[in-house]
Amino acid sequence: MGGVPTDNVDFVVTLDQVPRWSDAESRSSLEYENGDPSFSNSFFPDPLKSPEEESSRNGMVSRFPVDHEINSKIYLWRGQPWNLEVDAVVNSTNENLEEAHSSPGLHAAAGPGLAEECATLGGCRTGMAKVTNAYDLPARRVIHTVGPKYAVKYHTAAENALSHCYRSCLELLIENGLRSIAMGCIYTEAKNYPREPAAHVAIRTVRRLLEKQKDEITAVVFCTGTSSDTEIYKRLLPLYFPRDKHEEEVAISKLPADVGDENGETIIDERKIRIKPLPKKANPKPSEAPDELPVSDVGLVRRNSSYLDTYLDPAFMSLIKDPDQRRQEQWEKTSQAQGGWNCAKLLGFGDLGGPPLSAAEEYSLHSRYISKANSLNLSEIAEMKIVYRGGVDSEGRPVMVVVGAHFLLRCLELERFVLYVISGI
Repeated sequence: MGGVPTDNVDFVVTLDQVPRWSDAESRSSLEYENGDPSFSNSFFPDPLKSPEEESSRNGMVSRFPVDHEINSKIYLWRGQPWNLEVDAVVNSTNENLEEAHSSPGLHAAAGPGLAEECATLGGCRTGMAKVTNAYDLPARRVIHTVGPKYAVKYHTAAENALSHCYRSCLELLIENGLRSIAMGCIYTEAKNYPREPAAHVAIRTVRRLLEKQKDEITAVVFCTGTSSDTEIYKRLLPLYFPRDKHEEEVAISKLPADVGDENGETIIDERKIRIKPLPKKANPKPSEAPDELPVSDVGLVRRNSSYLDTYLDPAFMSLIKDPDQRRQEQWEKTSQAQGGWNCAKLLGFGDLGGPPLSAAEEYSLHSRYISKANSLNLSEIAEMKIVYRGGVDSEGRPVMVVVGAHFLLRCLELERFVLYVISGI
């Protein structure tokens, strides 16, 4: 491709010099040149040529149907984005927006002003994007974005972060009143992102956003820097931007199982909201509140619980059981598992679940503990400042205050603590 030389850029390429993906005229005219049907388009050879699979595709609906208006906005360019005369170019960089980690050659072409402005932005988070002036580039703006690191274990998070990179760039484009953008592959060898999975994410994310914002964007140029990237995009573009019914039908069987949600992000089944339909039961008539109620009793009227029970799933109701009741049941199970052990037995109070003590038994037990408490040195309990006497209640009974932050069971003998409390009452 030819172009106009500039001071810092080898040449400037306008959009009319870049092959448009929907350029069906050049494709059809070249496809059968010289009467040879085997001759393929030199720009975009048909990557979907395969044996017919009509039987396996019958009844299936394409998730990416032919859309000529969207296709007319897609371009594929082998070269550097900053050579293109577009409204914005994308720079794949790191979180500090450093020149050393940016797209190779971008800062040299833009001039020193770009690095100076990047230093004032305060960095950029992974998956997000920020915009600066383009300085000496033929573009009007540079959109900087930070691609994710890739690890097989966390591939879903990496895919969604990469999808967010492309979406953030396009959203910034629209927010700044720009309409055309050139974007390279937003991943680097240092971050170990596989090229083909990254291309799937990039293409489908752009497709989904264009479906919603097709009137706001006039051109999206996918720029590739290597022959392997170019071949990958040539092979995958027809899957997401089919140019005719044949490509759409073949793409049905070649698209991956997961092509993302309405934004192109990977779908995570565990995070789906599951809504169970209401059971089909007869609706009993709810109990009616009395016609005339004192003002003080209006807030006490409650809906009949049996009315709600007809709509609520028992499995759901079990999730909202009273927390105190759940804890009590859990405590009882634990007690049974431990052979009936409980704190009261350990301290000599007997089984709290048994019959209540008589007045004589209570007096005898209390006297025994008072005598034992007075015979021991419990100064270490006092030094821990766990409990102190806070006065008396309305009936003259002592009020003991326990400081929970100082109550460390691992450092405390429970029986000595109880004796200390009894001695202070």
